[in-house]
Amino acid sequence: MISIHNLTRITDYEWEIPQSFRGDMRGPVRIFSTHKLLEQIAGDKSLEQAVNAATLPGLVGAVVVMPDMHQGYGFPIGGVAATEFPGGVISPGAIGYDINCGVRLLASSIELEAALPHLDSLATLLNQYCPSGVGVKGVVHVNVPELERLMRSGSRWALKNGYANENDIARTEENGCLEGADPAKVSERAKARGRTQIGAVGAGNHFVEVDVVEAVLDPKAAAVFGLHAGCLAVQIHCGSRGLGHQVCTDYVQDFQSAVRKYGIDLPDRELVCAPMDSPEGQAYLGAMRAAANFAFVNRQLLSYSARRAFEETFAGKLKNWQLTQVYDICHNMGKVETHAVDGKRVKVCVHRKGATRAFGPGTPGLPPEYQQTGQPVLVPGSMGTASWVLAGTETSMLRSWGSSCHGAGRTMSRAKAKHDIRGDDLRRELEGRGIKVRAGSMSGLAEEAPSAYKDVDAVVETVVAAGIARKVARLRPLAVVKG
Repeated sequence: MISIHNLTRITDYEWEIPQSFRGDMRGPVRIFSTHKLLEQIAGDKSLEQAVNAATLPGLVGAVVVMPDMHQGYGFPIGGVAATEFPGGVISPGAIGYDINCGVRLLASSIELEAALPHLDSLATLLNQYCPSGVGVKGVVHVNVPELERLMRSGSRWALKNGYANENDIARTEENGCLEGADPAKVSERAKARGRTQIGAVGAGNHFVEVDVVEAVLDPKAAAVFGLHAGCLAVQIHCGSRGLGHQVCTDYVQDFQSAVRKYGIDLPDRELVCAPMDSPEGQAYLGAMRAAANFAFVNRQLLSYSARRAFEETFAGKLKNWQLTQVYDICHNMGKVETHAVDGKRVKVCVHRKGATRAFGPGTPGLPPEYQQTGQPVLVPGSMGTASWVLAGTETSMLRSWGSSCHGAGRTMSRAKAKHDIRGDDLRRELEGRGIKVRAGSMSGLAEEAPSAYKDVDAVVETVVAAGIARKVARLRPLAVVKG
């Protein structure tokens, strides 16, 4: 087990495990954390997993780990690693089972005082129109040929079918569509799981949440983002549902033979991988991108449903009840990007697992209005705690592969949370604090108790102090829909 004593302290907010720590490492591990946050992961294997990730063939630079880190499948949640393109490897475990799990933020000019009498009915309508729960069906069912068109086009499919507007597309990472998606590389089992789940939240830590913009820390950036102090906003957190999970399952299994075929020696079989330019690597990339496009559409359909709930709640009562998209970001993704490495611009495949892209000002690919501010970075809390809107920085481009934290990060397993916490007690506590709760399962609610997570404010303070993001606004929860 690797401990804090094995780390070299660079600053109060940055630590390193040098490449010399273990003979098979191809680069160092850089950790953005405080000593207190590091103590909270002392009992899990996230640091060991980060060291294992540093053995991936074709690794470029350092493996980076965020302060919300915790143990994942083979690769730490909160981890970022870049590999050479196209000769380096792609690893499904370093991207995650819920491909393109991500967050979408919608803003409004609805003032809290005007909304308060209607919050209960709004929560009920959101629960009605945004299906949630394990295996639940979505608001749209498609046949397999239409599903394949959706997986190729991503959010453009939603636009064509009346579920999106041009601003939604422009304010979605990669404009809501990864090029190179290949539905033919997605198994029939994955397609069968996904085709009835479009526009549904799912379970686990996924949610639809109504917030109030409690504080604005950067008025200029907040104005550009469309965030107004004292007004409502909506967060949507979900991913590619059963389709993405099945894609990862399929390729983790397939890659067990690929590592033998290509002579890849790994310290953990959960890190199985294949060269990106191999037939196996190309197949996974095509399937992963197809699943990612499915997830973009899933969040877009949930946005459509949230707007429906807002319209039914506020139309005729308030003048400006519309929801405008701030941004949609991914935090389980493998992306080919260009970064500065040793003074040169090089193409790499950035694996982000439980880490959010945080591109700084002037980075190509951002909407024109965000070129001056940097990319919005969305950091949801844990149902009963604050969430944050940050912005990417020039430092994130140099120090963390243009990445930042993605949430609070677990300190307690789901099994332990269900054992220690009663869902009905938690619901009463949240309702007592004025947070409307709609949950299909009390055990599912207990799994996501705020006490099962780190202090999101401490996580955000860390990335801000390290310079890889800056604060824009703080959100406070008012109503939450959970599976």
